[in-house]
Amino acid sequence: MSTVVERQIEIPAPEQLANIFGTNDKNLKIIEDRLEVKITARNNELHISGFESRADTAVDVLQKLLLMSEEGNIITEQNVRYLLDLTDEERLNNNELPFDLICLTYRGKPIKSKTFNQKRYVECIRQYPVVFGIGPAGTGKTFLAVAMAVKAFREKLVNRIILTRPAVEAGERLGFLPGDLQNKVDPYLRPLYDALYHIMGPETYQSNLEKGVIEVAPLAYMRGRTLDDAFIILDEAQNTTPEQMKMFLTRMGMGSKMVITGDITQIDLPKDKKSGLNEARRILKNVSGVAFVYLTEKDVVRHELVQRIIKAYEEDAKGRDDNGEEA
Repeated sequence: MSTVVERQIEIPAPEQLANIFGTNDKNLKIIEDRLEVKITARNNELHISGFESRADTAVDVLQKLLLMSEEGNIITEQNVRYLLDLTDEERLNNNELPFDLICLTYRGKPIKSKTFNQKRYVECIRQYPVVFGIGPAGTGKTFLAVAMAVKAFREKLVNRIILTRPAVEAGERLGFLPGDLQNKVDPYLRPLYDALYHIMGPETYQSNLEKGVIEVAPLAYMRGRTLDDAFIILDEAQNTTPEQMKMFLTRMGMGSKMVITGDITQIDLPKDKKSGLNEARRILKNVSGVAFVYLTEKDVVRHELVQRIIKAYEEDAKGRDDNGEEA
């Protein structure tokens, strides 16, 4: 039978309490609701009362939050929920943090990984010439890859950044859209523009774009080229065909790095077409120099509702056959 206990944690710096508590004590309320404990502050101490196992778990989470705060990180509700998810999986390690500083935006804001899978993704991009980042929307696949590209460019590890994605999705045809070719493909490439704009700033981004050291183009523009000394990102790779994926991967030249991102649950190709991303997972899984990193709904850093939506769709898919009928 579980015993009700009280645990204490000392907070060395009082100013850290506000960071750990969150706005209107929202962070504490999330912990209390999930673990069914009561947390109160007395002077420079936090007192946690509840059933023993749950109180001990709350202590583990709060100690991790304290460590995050001591290292200068702003604690968010997503941080708290993520740590609680880790405790469910018995993966909480008090000696390690998920944060990995990548670079600063033009405004001086740090860009960091926020989960352990994201941290591994960043580490793999540093280590391997070709990295596949596979996971649902909101897990930072594209944004972190663009941040790593900007970092490599700033450090002169590469001479240019090339961002590409399939231009035709969900059965739409470019010929039906108004404007010239650039106007037609811009909407498909907008997420890549936005990430670069956010990190580099409008003036630097535009200047580098005009110089040709930043290129944002549809995948078809890659054919027949050899890309040396470049950081190349292929986004929405689940919507490539196997032939397109092979064409893209074989564009890699000397001194280059490639990151391929995609969500295998959001394939918009016709039913009779195989996904180049799925084929690459099968064909390249044992190739030296190629890394695959899988992110899940727990790595979503958008609104918490996005996590629940992704999980609901995954659970629904498990209960249906390939024709979309209930199993």
